[in-house]
Amino acid sequence: MGSKGRTTLEVGADGVAIITIINPPVNSLSFDVLYSLKDNYEQALRRDDVKAIVLTGANGKFSGGFDISAFGGLSKGKVEQPKPGYVSIEIISGTMEAAKKPSVAAIDGLALGGGLEVAMACHARVSTPTAQLGLPELQLGVLPGFGGTQRLPRLVGLTKSLEMILTSKPIKAEEAHALGLVDTVVSPAELVNAARQWALDIVQRRRPWVLSLYKTDKIEPLGEAREIFKFARAQARKQAPNLTHPIVCIDCMEEGIVSGPRAGLLKEAEASEQLIRSDTSKSLIHIFFSQRGTSKVPGVTDLGLVPRRVKKVAILGGGLMGSGIATALILGNYPVILKEVNEKFLEAGIGRVKANLQSSVKKGKMTPEKFDKTISLLRGTLEYESFKDVDMVIEAVIENVSLKQQIFADLEKYCPPHCILASNTSTIDLNLIGERTKSQDRIVGAHFFSPAHVMPLLEIVRTKRTSPQVIVDLLDIGRKIRKTPVVVGNCTGFAVNRMFFPYTQAGLLLVERGVDLYLIDRVITKFGMPMGPFRLADLVGFGVAIATGMQFVENFPERTYKSMLIPLMQEDKRAGESTRKGFYLYDDKRKAKPDPELKKYIEKARDIAGVAVDPKVMKLSEKDIVEMIFFPVVNEACRVFAEGIAVKAADLDIASVMGMGFPPYRGGIMFWADSLGSKYIYSRLEEWSKLYGEFFKPCAFLAERAAKGAPLSAPVEQAKSKL
Repeated sequence: MGSKGRTTLEVGADGVAIITIINPPVNSLSFDVLYSLKDNYEQALRRDDVKAIVLTGANGKFSGGFDISAFGGLSKGKVEQPKPGYVSIEIISGTMEAAKKPSVAAIDGLALGGGLEVAMACHARVSTPTAQLGLPELQLGVLPGFGGTQRLPRLVGLTKSLEMILTSKPIKAEEAHALGLVDTVVSPAELVNAARQWALDIVQRRRPWVLSLYKTDKIEPLGEAREIFKFARAQARKQAPNLTHPIVCIDCMEEGIVSGPRAGLLKEAEASEQLIRSDTSKSLIHIFFSQRGTSKVPGVTDLGLVPRRVKKVAILGGGLMGSGIATALILGNYPVILKEVNEKFLEAGIGRVKANLQSSVKKGKMTPEKFDKTISLLRGTLEYESFKDVDMVIEAVIENVSLKQQIFADLEKYCPPHCILASNTSTIDLNLIGERTKSQDRIVGAHFFSPAHVMPLLEIVRTKRTSPQVIVDLLDIGRKIRKTPVVVGNCTGFAVNRMFFPYTQAGLLLVERGVDLYLIDRVITKFGMPMGPFRLADLVGFGVAIATGMQFVENFPERTYKSMLIPLMQEDKRAGESTRKGFYLYDDKRKAKPDPELKKYIEKARDIAGVAVDPKVMKLSEKDIVEMIFFPVVNEACRVFAEGIAVKAADLDIASVMGMGFPPYRGGIMFWADSLGSKYIYSRLEEWSKLYGEFFKPCAFLAERAAKGAPLSAPVEQAKSKL
C-alpha cells in the first residue's frame, strides 16, 4: 500500500480547525486514517483556540470510501483489525457527531461510501458542483456500515435513500442540494472558506446545528414507512433473488425508523460484521480487484512502454458487430471510417450506428447536441484509399478464413506501416488470418462481445509474434472506450468462447437423454446467468452457433459433444430469434415462449445420436443440472489456464462475468469452482465421463490439482515448481 494514510490539523486565526484526509489516490478511509481522524478531532476539541472544525480531503477529493483492501483482513477475522461497528459508533457517532464543537464537511470530487457517511456525521455539508455523492457498498456485498443506513434516510427521506443505496448510483451535488443532503453548493476556489464561514455561523447561532442522526422531518409516519420498506423488499427480491445483503440493508434501515437511530446503528454494526465475512462479499471484492488487475500483463505492461496516440480508426464490415464497435469508438471520441462492399450495406451499417446512439437519446442518456457531435466522427467508404492515414483497423466481417486472409493482405498494402491490424474474430486462429502477410508483429485480436457498444469486455488476443507495443496501445484504447480489457493467448475460441463452448453442448447432451430443455434454461437462470444456454443460442442465431461449433469439432474432436438438434432445426428454417423460431417461439415484442413442436426435433436428434432417454438423467436435481452444465466449462477453463492462454485465473473470472454474464456474486468461474473444491469437481466429472463419455473427461491439470487438493486458481508456475 506504500505510505500510510493520515489526516492533518491546521488551526486558522479565525478559530476554525481544518482537518484534511490524505490517502492517495482517492483519500480512502483506512484504519490509519480513521485513527488519525479521531486523534485530530480530539485535539481540536481540547484546544481553546478552536471554535469549530472543517473536514476536507486533499487534492480535490473528499473521500472515496472505506479502504477495500482492509476487507481481506476483516473477512478472515484478523484480530488486530478493529470492527467497523466500533468505527461507526465510537469514532463517527461518538467523537464527531456528538462533539461539543460544530463541524462542516467541505466536499469536492468524491464523497462515496464511508466518505459520504463521515460527511453525514458532520453538522453541515458544503459541496462543489461537480462532486459525486453516493453509497455504493451493496456492489461489494456489504452495507453502508458507518451509519449510512441511519443518516441518509433522515437527510433525504426513505424513498430516495432506498433508491440511492439499492442502486449504488451516486448523485451530483446539485441534486444532493435539492434533496437536503448538501446545504450549499460553491465553486472549488471558495469551498474551504465557505465551509469555514458556515462553521462559524453555527457557533454564532446564525445557522442551525443539525445532528443528522436525530432529524425526523423527512421521515414518513410509521405505517407509511412500513409500506415503503415492504415494497423495497419485494423489488430487491425480484431483481436479485439470490442475494440477501440488500434485504439485510433494508432491515437495518427499518430498525432505525421503528426502534430509533441508536438501535439502528447497533443492528447495522452487527450486520456489517456478518456481511464482510459472507461468500457474496468475498466474491464481489474478488471481482472488484480482479477487474483492476486485468491491465497488468507481465512481459508487456512492465516494460515502460507508452501507448501511442491513435487518431483515426477504420472498421471493415458494418454488420451487427462492426456497427457496435464503431458506436463504442465514436462514443470514446475516436474518428472512425466504416468500410463496406456496396452502398446498400454501407447505408445499413451507418443506420445501425445512428440507431444505437438514438436509443441513448430516447432514454435521456444523451443530448441531441451530443448525438450530432458523436455521429460527426463517423464516415463511410467503399474504397481502401482513405486508409492511408489510419492508426488502427478492426476487421469485423463474417467468419470465413479465406475472406479474412485476403482482407489482411489488402490492409498491408493500403495502411501505413505503424497501423495496428486487428480482427474481431471470435474463434479463428489469428496466425491463420495473417498467413499471407509479413506484418505478424502488428496483428492482434480485438474481440468484442455482442452488442459491442454495451458489453463491457474486450478480449485482446496476442499471437507469439504480436509486439508488446500493440498490446499496450490496445489496453489504452480499451480503457478509453470504457471496456475492461483481458489479454489472452491465441487459440481456437480464445478465452471466453473456448471456456463456454461446452455450455450449450452439455445442455444438448442432457436434452437428448431426457431432461426438459426449458427446465435447463430455468435452472441456469435461477443460478444467476442472464439466460440459459438455449435462449442464448436463439439470441446468437443458429448460423453463428453452427459455424463456431464446427471450429471446436475440428480442433477438439475428442471432447466435443456432437448433436444434430441445431442443424435439424436450421434445415427447417428455424434459426433462432431472428426468424422468430428457434428453441423458443417469439412474438412481435421478442418475448420468448416454449414451443411444443420441439419434441419432434429432439426425438430425431436422439435417433441420429443413437441414445435413449435415461431415467436416471430425468431425475436430476437442480444442483446436478447446474454442475453438469458448468463443470465442463470449469474443465475447459482449467485447460485455458494450464496452456497459458490466460495470464492468471482471475482474468478468466472477469472474462466469464463480463463476457458471458456469469454471476459476479459467485466470483467468476474459477473462484466459484474453488469454493466447491478441485477434488469434488474432479470426482463428479470422472463419474459422468464413465457414464456419458469423453465429453466430461477431467483434464490433466484438474486431475493434478485434485490429487493435491490444490485450488484451481493457484498460479501455474507455483504448481509446476511443486512438481
